[in-house]
Amino acid sequence: MENYGFLVSIAIIILSTKLLGDLTKKVSMPQVVGALLAGVLIGPTGFGIIANTDFIACTAEIGVILLMFLAGLDTDIDEIKKNSVACMVIASVGVIVPLIGGTACYYFYFEPGADSFDEILRAVFVGVVLTATSVSITVEALREMGKLEGKVGSAILGAAVIDDIIGIIVLTVVSSLKNSDVSIGVVILKVAAYILVMAALGFLMNKYKKIIDANLKKQRITTFVMAGCLLIAFASEEFFGVADITGAYILGLFLSKHEIKQEVARKISVPSYLFFSPVFFASVGLKVELEGLTGSMLIFSLLLLTVAIITKVMGCGLGAKICGFTNKEAIQVGAGMISRGEVALIVAQKGYAMGLMSAALLPPVVLVVIATTIITPVILKKIM
Repeated sequence: MENYGFLVSIAIIILSTKLLGDLTKKVSMPQVVGALLAGVLIGPTGFGIIANTDFIACTAEIGVILLMFLAGLDTDIDEIKKNSVACMVIASVGVIVPLIGGTACYYFYFEPGADSFDEILRAVFVGVVLTATSVSITVEALREMGKLEGKVGSAILGAAVIDDIIGIIVLTVVSSLKNSDVSIGVVILKVAAYILVMAALGFLMNKYKKIIDANLKKQRITTFVMAGCLLIAFASEEFFGVADITGAYILGLFLSKHEIKQEVARKISVPSYLFFSPVFFASVGLKVELEGLTGSMLIFSLLLLTVAIITKVMGCGLGAKICGFTNKEAIQVGAGMISRGEVALIVAQKGYAMGLMSAALLPPVVLVVIATTIITPVILKKIM
């Protein structure tokens, strides 16, 4: 007999994220914070009503892909081009500072000694985890405040895409020190090939813009775009090792200047808002499992959280300041890059599988991910 319990789980997720989202909105906090808290409350750390099943995980992945695709549609590509150098600088400094901060946090807290290569490698890997940036939560918060377009919003999104690519290279370099089978050269070639492929796609879409926009009033255009979004997300991850959400965002960015933009956004935002996005936001909270978090590791978690926040604000903010942003804009950019989200969890899980991270370090990483994810929209609300 088939089990239809997943229907009840989805219903609970949709209702709880909506109710808590409305509640947080009433107290002048972004609705996304309520959706995240809903996941924590109904998950294993809270009342244990919902488990993070494969179905929920897959649905959540579609949710974040659609969220980033819609963010691409809402982004001003001219603003991205204008701030391309700034995005590169922000992303680069925003990777270097957390890498150093995370490494130092682990090394000075556990004091492994300079003669233990594996322990030093683990310290560096903690820094690698902190380099990750997940702006999916930031995107929703900025959209809710009407701040997604403009200099700051474009800088955050552009820097996040570059941050993802730099993070892959840094992860590969550290992994290669532990596993000789990992080739840095191959990864760099894949990233270069990905950039060329996406550039070619953008060129073709621009060249045949009139042909694409001629389908404005045809219902099938949204179907084709939706399928294309999922296929590009798959190809990004599977063939090039780049995050699926990066591919989805870039496709949205390419379509942001097309006449079909409004029609596509209107139709795709409905299932995203009603179904996929709530599951994604709740799934972040469902990942919270803090078993084995001892007193010593709790202190380390709080230190790591502090380092995670400060280093992203300082790193990305410094990068923005170097590129001529005002003090306020630099802080806003830094705050928008705080959230680690699912990206850090994926990096941590890969590190655990390779022996670069012990099981005892997973709860602190999860705590940092959840805390930064919840804190980011709150901070953005206050400073923007």
